[in-house]
Amino acid sequence: MGKKILKNMDWGILICIVILLIVGLVGLFSATQGSNYEEFKKQIMWLAISIPIMIILTFVDYNTISKISPILYIIIIIALIAVLFTESINGATSWFNVGAVSIQPAEFAKVIVIIALATYISRIQENGKDQISRPTRLLLALIIVAVPVLLIIKQPDYGTALTFIVATIFILFASGIKKRYIFIGILLVAILLPTLYFFVLPEHAKTRIDVFLNPDLDPRGAGYNVIQSKLAIGAGEFWGMGLFKGNQTQLGFLYPKTTDFIFAVIGEEMGFVVAATVIITYVVLITRAIFIAKTAKDNLGSYIAIGIAGILLFHMTENIGMTMGLLPITGVPLPFVSYGGSSLLTNLMMIGLLLNISGRRQKAIFVD
Repeated sequence: MGKKILKNMDWGILICIVILLIVGLVGLFSATQGSNYEEFKKQIMWLAISIPIMIILTFVDYNTISKISPILYIIIIIALIAVLFTESINGATSWFNVGAVSIQPAEFAKVIVIIALATYISRIQENGKDQISRPTRLLLALIIVAVPVLLIIKQPDYGTALTFIVATIFILFASGIKKRYIFIGILLVAILLPTLYFFVLPEHAKTRIDVFLNPDLDPRGAGYNVIQSKLAIGAGEFWGMGLFKGNQTQLGFLYPKTTDFIFAVIGEEMGFVVAATVIITYVVLITRAIFIAKTAKDNLGSYIAIGIAGILLFHMTENIGMTMGLLPITGVPLPFVSYGGSSLLTNLMMIGLLLNISGRRQKAIFVD
């Protein structure tokens, strides 16, 4: 079975990941030179932990993982509740601190919730594809996602919460949900967005949106980071200023340069060529994930793969968009590139699942 998986596996996915990891590590190496490369070293450590887990998830049948998804779901909900009682870091209670290591349960929740939702939808569709369009069953699917989303909003972490919503939309669309629900959803979003802005969002979140619309509104406060990011990317021009030579990066104007604004570091020091390569690599990666979803051997594999594609698309679009001033700042990391152990481990777990699903496709799918 292992040889068959290796033969059918989508190796293009691995090539994309290697490119992104290399660019990310080079960017981190340059960005952390003033701190004795501390975050760079930790990223290497997390990479060493993550790769074996990715390999395990590649070969363990995803149907087996699906069977224990209810247990995993309960565990992650408990973790998301428990993290609310931890000490606040930068205004958010999102991390468990174990010694020098910080663990963010919301990151792991992405994988678990996708598998749980895909499992639920694929099982009810055993009695017919249209089962998901029944109001009670659709409501239960939405509740599966809503519980962790509300807990993550409570932290607060709006960017990660949006990730779940995008992945859910992708999965529901792939499941063949009736179009009337899509129209109702669009209408609700159009109604709720202004309501959320005026009556629900805290002041700092409103400020981010206001600054996104007009960065010069508060150039030394809320608009400072995005202005510095745009300056950094523009200064890189075509070939970049060179590693360790970026003004915004090395002189401390760009913050946080190892997480939210790592793409600005790449743009400034490595230039348009490498920055464009990163974007193209993401496009290829997401396209391959969608192809895996289309060619999976069963609905379960298809829904897991399309959910992962949704997560990667949102993270790539939001992170790169916010560094360029095209989208509001949400603190969403750039997959495989930004510093962050929980994020790196979660992303490589998702890649393991994609390789798992692609490796179990029938050989005939390549003949057409």
